[in-house]
Amino acid sequence: MGFLGLVARIMGRISTFRSYQCVLLLAATLAVIAFYYFGSERHSFSSTTKRIRQTQANTNRNDADLTVDTRISRLPASEEQRGEELDVGEEREAFRARKGSPRAGGQHYHALMMFTKVDRSRSLQEKFKVAMLSMVKHARFLEGEALLLHFVSDQASQELGQRMLQEFLRGATFKYEIVFHDVVELTQKLFPIVEAMQKHFSAGSGAYYSDSIFFLSVAMHHIMPESLTQIVQLDLDLKYKTNIRDLFQEFDNFPPGAVIGIAREMQPVYRHTFWQYRKENPKTRVGEPPPEGLPGFNSGVMLLDLSAMRASALYNQLLKPSNVAKLADQYRFRGHLGDQDFFTMIGMEHPELFYSLACGWNRQLCTWWRDHGYGDVFQLYYGCDGPVYIYHGNCNSPIPDD
Repeated sequence: MGFLGLVARIMGRISTFRSYQCVLLLAATLAVIAFYYFGSERHSFSSTTKRIRQTQANTNRNDADLTVDTRISRLPASEEQRGEELDVGEEREAFRARKGSPRAGGQHYHALMMFTKVDRSRSLQEKFKVAMLSMVKHARFLEGEALLLHFVSDQASQELGQRMLQEFLRGATFKYEIVFHDVVELTQKLFPIVEAMQKHFSAGSGAYYSDSIFFLSVAMHHIMPESLTQIVQLDLDLKYKTNIRDLFQEFDNFPPGAVIGIAREMQPVYRHTFWQYRKENPKTRVGEPPPEGLPGFNSGVMLLDLSAMRASALYNQLLKPSNVAKLADQYRFRGHLGDQDFFTMIGMEHPELFYSLACGWNRQLCTWWRDHGYGDVFQLYYGCDGPVYIYHGNCNSPIPDD
């Protein structure tokens, strides 16, 4: 109505205009009509906004191939040129990193580390430096093999990590490849799987382990592609004393039915956490020290047989919310250490799912519980006979110098 009224008023005044003015006015009127009805293609502002949102939704769908998120490249000149040709149009925004290239049919050894909020923490940066330099110092791989390092990271930490890794890997004598995974995309995929268990194994809203991403190891077999069959997950606060390739050989020692390789907890953490269950069951082995007891697990070094995890009906049944709640109630369990708590709890009921790594593969150094009520039994948990392959400086414990 507003537009027609405007036309009427204009036409009412035409009689007062000269002929050339009439022509100009008529042309302007036709231009306005053309703009509204032809230039806009009859799309309103709201419909245009709707199209933009639909486009954004399609662009941001959580269906990315997480195995090729972001990579760093360091290839021989001929391979680098060939790689650039192959990557055109495939990873336009990716930063690839690789040194060497395993021959066709060569083996990749996959290792994953959490690398979030590292840009905000000088302490984490220093721990990462110790871990990577010691890994590079001792690592040796055979001809045709390569180490593929996965980092779950936010954008700011990724940018820092790329710069740090270029320095730390400069002296590497082995072939390697680096992949950064977007923590947001992984969290979105994990949340529906682990949401129910977070309330049993998290410190509370806003706590470090309360985020879904810290249950990644629990459901990695659902997140990673089926072509990825084995991976080790490692904390940042480690120092390697031996060739990391030897750690992967421990997969060969898994007994039938085992899906995860993990070392025992070396403090009376779970003696404390299971206090109510232990009070109600005074003869239980739960929370007791080794070798006869069940002290629980520490997730600083883990071997995840993803193929076995996918194939295990028992393990996948235990991921169901009803079964998690049932076990948590049975053991009166309320933890705060994420995946480590989940593995410890199901390990009390189903130890056959786990292969026990020698304590030297995750020689934990934290002594917090010695000074907080458990000094009389502390050494029963803390002792570790045999060679040390990896030091774990958990709870900011100093790691011995070489």
